[in-house]
Amino acid sequence: MTRTMIAAALSALIALPAFASSGEYGQMDKARKAEITALLTEQGYEVRGIDREDGMIEVYALKDGQRFELYLDQDLNIVRTKIDD
Repeated sequence: MTRTMIAAALSALIALPAFASSGEYGQMDKARKAEITALLTEQGYEVRGIDREDGMIEVYALKDGQRFELYLDQDLNIVRTKIDD
């Protein structure tokens, strides 16, 4: 019984990375990052980094000497802007 439980737990742990790296919360491909960078560059931002957080796209960028955290939805609309100090 104990061996079966341990084997089941280990199997679940092995499968977790596969779920973490796919779908909505996984890594973005280079083409999507390039699309985001081009879009924000047209708006005057200098993109420094792109990540995912809470189902949204989080972009670290500079504009007019200010640091920004921009949150985009899946359609690449800016839904929240945060000025970094």
